Amino acid sequence: MIDRTAALRGASPSASRRAFRSKVDALRPTYGFEDVSLAPGTSTLEPADVELGQEFCGVPLSIPVLAAAMDAVVDPAFAGALAGLGGLAVLNLEGVQTRYDDPAELIGRITEAADEQVHDLLTEAYQAPVREELVARRIAEIRTAGSRIAVAATPGAARRWGPFCAEQGADLFLVQSQVSSARHLASGYDPLSLAEFTRYMPIPVAVGNTTNAEAAFALMEQGAAAVFVGVGPGAACTTREVLGIGVPQVTAISDVAAARDAYFAETGHHVPVVADGGMRRGGEIAKAIAAGADLVMLGSPLARASEAPGRGTNWGMAAPSPVLPRGTRIRVGTLGALERILFGPAHVTDGSENLMGALRQSMAALGARTIREMQQVEMVYAPATQTEGKSWQRGR
Repeated sequence: MIDRTAALRGASPSASRRAFRSKVDALRPTYGFEDVSLAPGTSTLEPADVELGQEFCGVPLSIPVLAAAMDAVVDPAFAGALAGLGGLAVLNLEGVQTRYDDPAELIGRITEAADEQVHDLLTEAYQAPVREELVARRIAEIRTAGSRIAVAATPGAARRWGPFCAEQGADLFLVQSQVSSARHLASGYDPLSLAEFTRYMPIPVAVGNTTNAEAAFALMEQGAAAVFVGVGPGAACTTREVLGIGVPQVTAISDVAAARDAYFAETGHHVPVVADGGMRRGGEIAKAIAAGADLVMLGSPLARASEAPGRGTNWGMAAPSPVLPRGTRIRVGTLGALERILFGPAHVTDGSENLMGALRQSMAALGARTIREMQQVEMVYAPATQTEGKSWQRGR
């Protein structure tokens, strides 16, 4: 029988029965911090009984906080301050600390530059070569400041600086790129083999960043001591706008955490997952750990500390590209001492101060004594929690 409707449209009967599959039909839902909430269970704890400490790649920490390898966040003095509070700072080996004897003057120019001038200034600043003696000096200064030593470099610089930093006494080397994968192809150079690199490095090698479970599992198989999660969520990062790449953090963390758990089930070896970026408030840190993170890496929230070298600003470390800026300088302001940001007392109501106090209180209210137990709490899809009953707070 002829399909008269199809005939009237000028289409053949077989054409009217074709099924067309669109990529949009297969879109999976993904979730950010604003989309979810943590659901109370059947027990609660005293906040004082919550344990935030753990060992990270051989470094004992009393709080699950790493400071991002960003020039406006970490210098040797800041590393010492954070270590004194129980966390660990990561120094950018390709930043201003290793290019200039005294980077304070340059940082001042970056912080004070007009918006239309700052990219050119950053491009110029990062053209100076990284100097071996400065790398050694900064490592020594971090040690003198009282901190264990974590350093970061891009894959292209890892071969050069990994063994050298290990010789100088570094405790942890982070290979960090915009998107980390288990297999990188390049026709113009010999790309870094992570499996080979982790074999000959005498210290743990962490890798970031990814949002993909299969990639994370493969990185663990190749010897990654920790995997960092997050592509584009940082306040000073514009990867999502410029390149169109990224997965909301709750989904990304949860996917990579699933790879960690599968790897542990197969090998008995636990590889920490670090949520990197997108967190400003205590509640977001709590959600990141509930999604599966073992630790969080913070940039802009810590750039607000009076100890941070950026003087109330922060900028993405992908920023100094001469042809495609993928980061931006932002003004975060100087809030006060690092201790106040992490441990209070809070003087604002937006959750951006006393981050560890908020995490501890959240875990206690959910009955989670440890980070591992916090990873087991119930998470619900609840975008209404951002607005429900909050009209007066929003000035309406």
